[in-house]
Amino acid sequence: MKNIVILISGAGSNMAAIVRAAQQEDWARRDGARVAAVISHRPDAAGLAFARAQGIAALALDHRAYASRAAFDAELAAAIDRQQPALVVLAGFMRILTPGFVARYAGRLINIHPSLLPAFTGRHTHQRAIDAGCRFAGTTVHQVTADLDAGPILDQAVVPVLPGDTADSLAARVLTQEHLIYPRAVRACLQRLAALSDAP
Repeated sequence: MKNIVILISGAGSNMAAIVRAAQQEDWARRDGARVAAVISHRPDAAGLAFARAQGIAALALDHRAYASRAAFDAELAAAIDRQQPALVVLAGFMRILTPGFVARYAGRLINIHPSLLPAFTGRHTHQRAIDAGCRFAGTTVHQVTADLDAGPILDQAVVPVLPGDTADSLAARVLTQEHLIYPRAVRACLQRLAALSDAP
């Protein structure tokens, strides 16, 4: 079974979309894959309760209990490795990861970003798109590399920027597309990794 570990910080709506897709599309039977664990650096993350309700292992590692970012990342990696993951998925995980952590999961670590990368890396993407006069915005699934929001693009979705849009209204429109493309991209990654492992 190919295990997926999802990292969240809050409600985990993208995590929930992936879990539901895995259930509805029967990834276990079709792809030999499952969401094995959900981990958050915040003990109060609402998404942990959702994961537990689905019978998925859910773990909180409070980052405030660790002396450094590297110490937290080492403990996080140990927790992930216990699941023997095929794929590690960042779903609203609001922490910058150390280069060593990123290198540990190279090729198996993916993220979703609320812009059409390479435009508007970093934060406040929706307001920046509005301020720039963009007619379109969107979201991107990409591999995580040591450079912020700069890894290879795996999937994208486009939404219009409407007259009168605020950052919040644009964010809500983009989020509906995130919930569609992230499960699709995760499954495509699993299939790609399976093909690589089967190659002679």
